[in-house]
Amino acid sequence: FTISPWAAAQAHVVRTLTRRCERLLLGLSRVERVNPAVLPYLNRLSDWFFTIARYLLVSSGTPEILWIKAADRG
Repeated sequence: FTISPWAAAQAHVVRTLTRRCERLLLGLSRVERVNPAVLPYLNRLSDWFFTIARYLLVSSGTPEILWIKAADRG
């Protein structure tokens, strides 16, 4: 079967949602008690989705688009 580059895009979307949850939970942890294992778990989960997205791009033969900071764009 073929791997679609859209699968990598979806993995990046899930990664950003996981990061948003991590930031929101960090804010909540400042006022409420939060299980201390959850924040590192969410951080590693977002890393996993990033890695999966890169793997899916390589598997589909799609070149990765590298981010260039605005200051470096010329």
